[in-house]
Amino acid sequence: MHERERHRVIVSAVGARPVATVQDLVELTGASEATIRRDIVALADEGRLRKVRGGAEALHPPKVGTLAGRPFSVSETVRAAEKRAIARAAVDLLAGDETIIINGGTTTFQMVHFLASLRLEVFTNSFPIAEHLLKTSKNTVMLPAGTVYREQNIILSPFEDDGSRRVFARHAFIGAQAVGPLGVMESDGLILQSMQRLIRQAEDIVLLADSSKFSARASLILCPLDHVATVITDDGLPDTAAAMLEAAGVKLITVTPAR
Repeated sequence: MHERERHRVIVSAVGARPVATVQDLVELTGASEATIRRDIVALADEGRLRKVRGGAEALHPPKVGTLAGRPFSVSETVRAAEKRAIARAAVDLLAGDETIIINGGTTTFQMVHFLASLRLEVFTNSFPIAEHLLKTSKNTVMLPAGTVYREQNIILSPFEDDGSRRVFARHAFIGAQAVGPLGVMESDGLILQSMQRLIRQAEDIVLLADSSKFSARASLILCPLDHVATVITDDGLPDTAAAMLEAAGVKLITVTPAR
C-alpha cells in the first residue's frame, strides 16, 4: 500500500473510533509497526489526527458508540475485485420477483451493481445498499428501525422488534468477520444480534466471504456452518477450508476475480 493510500486508511480508521491503536492500524494496512508510528507522527504534524500513547485519536472523536471491526470506507478498498466477483455470483442465484434479505457489509454492498435489472423486494439494514438501489433500480427497498452507525453505514437496534420479524425471504445474503470450524463469526455483539434476527426470517443463508475470512478470527459465533446453505468465495480458498465446508454439507461456489 502506497503512503498516500495508507494515510487515507489511517485517518479514516482513526475518525471512526475513539482511539486506534498501532496494532489496529498494522492489521488494516499491512505495514510494519515502525511505518505506522512514522505515519502517525507525520499526520499529527499535518494536523489530521492526534498522537496518543500506543496509537492515535481523531481531533474530534465520534460521539456515537462505535462498533468492532473496520469502518465501511476502509473495508470497501480491501480485496475489492474478489468482493465484486463474489457479489455477481450471488445475484446470479436470483430469478427476480422474490423477497431477499441483504445484511450490511462491503461484500454484500457490491450486489447492488448487478441488481439494477431485477424487480425484487429487498430488506436490508445497510444504508448505502438502500440508497443505491433507490437511485439506480426499481427494486422495492425495506429498512429496519434503528440507529445509523456512520462508520459502518449500518442500521442497528438493540431491541428485538426492529421490524425484521414481519419479513420472510427466500435468501438471506450475509457477510462475516471470520469463518471457521465453529461456524460463521462476528466481532460485535450489536451486529451479531441484528444478523441473527435477519437470518431467522429466510429460508436459507447465503454467505459471501472472500478467502481471507477463512484464516481470520472473531470472538462471537453467529451460527454453525451447517446452518448455511451456500458459501460464495474466491479461488484463493485453501483446500482445508473447502473440505471443512463439504463436511458441513454446505454448497460451495468459487469465483475467479478479474485481476
